[in-house]
Amino acid sequence: MEELTSDSWKKYIKNGYRIFLGTGAACPHTLIELFLQSAEQFSDLEFVYLLCLGNNPWVDPKYEQSLRVNTFFLNQGTRDAVRAGKADYTPCFLSEIPALLTENTLPVDIAFIQVSPPDAQGYCSLGISVDIVKAAAKSAKYVIAQLNDQMPKTFGQCYLHQDEIAAFIRVSDPLPEVLPPDLDETTLKIGKYVSLLVEDGATLQVGIGKIPDAVLHQLTGRHDLGVHTEMFSDGLLQLYNNGNISNRFKGINEGKTIVSFCFGSRKLYDFVDNNPHIEFHGTDYVNNPAVIAQNHKMVSITSATQVDLTGQIVSESVGGQFYSGIGGQVDFIRGAGMSKGGRPIIALPSTAMNGTISRIVSEVSPGAGVVATRGDVHYVVTEYGIATMRGRSIRERVMELIQIAHPKFRDQLLDDMLKANRVPAYHKNTPAPVKELGDTEVIKLEIKGEDYFLRPLHPSDQLRLQSFFYTHDKATLFQRYRKEPKKMGTAQAYRLVNTDLTRDMALCIVERQGPREVILAIGRYYLLEDGLRAEAAFVVHEAMRGKGFASLLLEKLIDIARQRKVKFMVANVRKDNPSMRRVLEKFQFSKEQAQDPLEVVYSLALEGLDSSE
Repeated sequence: MEELTSDSWKKYIKNGYRIFLGTGAACPHTLIELFLQSAEQFSDLEFVYLLCLGNNPWVDPKYEQSLRVNTFFLNQGTRDAVRAGKADYTPCFLSEIPALLTENTLPVDIAFIQVSPPDAQGYCSLGISVDIVKAAAKSAKYVIAQLNDQMPKTFGQCYLHQDEIAAFIRVSDPLPEVLPPDLDETTLKIGKYVSLLVEDGATLQVGIGKIPDAVLHQLTGRHDLGVHTEMFSDGLLQLYNNGNISNRFKGINEGKTIVSFCFGSRKLYDFVDNNPHIEFHGTDYVNNPAVIAQNHKMVSITSATQVDLTGQIVSESVGGQFYSGIGGQVDFIRGAGMSKGGRPIIALPSTAMNGTISRIVSEVSPGAGVVATRGDVHYVVTEYGIATMRGRSIRERVMELIQIAHPKFRDQLLDDMLKANRVPAYHKNTPAPVKELGDTEVIKLEIKGEDYFLRPLHPSDQLRLQSFFYTHDKATLFQRYRKEPKKMGTAQAYRLVNTDLTRDMALCIVERQGPREVILAIGRYYLLEDGLRAEAAFVVHEAMRGKGFASLLLEKLIDIARQRKVKFMVANVRKDNPSMRRVLEKFQFSKEQAQDPLEVVYSLALEGLDSSE
């Protein structure tokens, strides 16, 4: 290992060589800038890399005669150059890039990397970026390193011996920082919905940015979380400091957080420095779907630029223009999908361009590239809710995704699907948001150690309602329908779930069984013709009675009706339904004899009623 001088370049570099650049915050900027001062001495060089934080001066046109850029992931520094045809983009799964380098599919001649100074045994740490750097360093003819005493020393498969380094420069440079973003209202809502899919003991994969930070912000009540993620960011620090992360139940690498690279604040870099609980490994391990799948309850949270109504995911491009890269999205989607209890989640705002463009679309834009197929994704989340994809037909997917699209685009999306015969002709209306429920339309209920969810009934619940109907016994059918119906057809079920939520209200309590939702109770009210009274009705699964479901539904219905200035709530109940009568009397409904001698009419004045009563 010799110290590099301005006269050393020709000793190691020849025309036509491919030069690898270190990743992210570990990009050796000082070393690269030193080389660029002598770049005119060479021709037909290629810079290949994943992503470099900070300025990317090598894309400047003045270096065109000496070198060309080839990137695995576009950022602001390379996006314009690729679009102009002055730089190259190589799409590849992040898990497979190390093999491109080590197996000489994309042979590397020189590796420019940044490491910590050698320790007493002569080993340098790759610090905060192992990802594809380790593979590049192992396969390059020569490694030229920037020794930085401000590079954290990390644990894992992240060491090079000084004898493996041909030449070096010494620096004392602070690592570039990426500060946590401010969280807006839309992002916070997305975070709340995604957090509903994260259980105690889950293993997390999250990236950097508003949505991952918003999700992590909502997980301070979870216990024994694990981490297996390609990128480690500041968003996880709060959970560490709060004691939410233990890595106890991961199933693999228990007790350890497994990452590939990190960038963020100085506080983050200090946290990983000499921290034996954080291990850095290459993406051939961290992003390997077979390894990811060994983690229990693996939750992968990634984003997209566009999702079509069948569930296809566009994430590396905007229209026909490349925007980012494949990265590790598919690796983690497929690994999480194979994990026991795993949940691959796509989370994105419902619109782009200041609300003028829907990200939920009937068809992907011409020229856009589908990164994850409609068979890969289990959940799609926007600020309007959660759409479940796994095991759902095209018709069901269409309705699930329309109801999480921005309301101003829902009618057009449904019209497009009607014209394409993707949904039956009787699908006429799209659901309206129920703002009276609060920030999110889904409310998590924890009852006797079990998790349930209260939310509006939507058109996509058609099959769920039919399944619920066929669980009823004769007594329930008679008490609810005043007769004993033998069947509930598709069109009839659709009419019942397609409630005009701007006028009437229909709520349900569901249980999640993996990606499957099962309706356990339904409560609704219909606004009567006088516009002053709302008639309420309920049905609860026989096996779920005694858990307070009817009371929870009635409480929400009363609150919504009161906010909408409804004056009275009424209910007609059979005398042989004592459980429902007790619920109504608990809420101080007055009663009187109905015209039908077998029924009792209950009534409650809502005007002036406080929602807390």
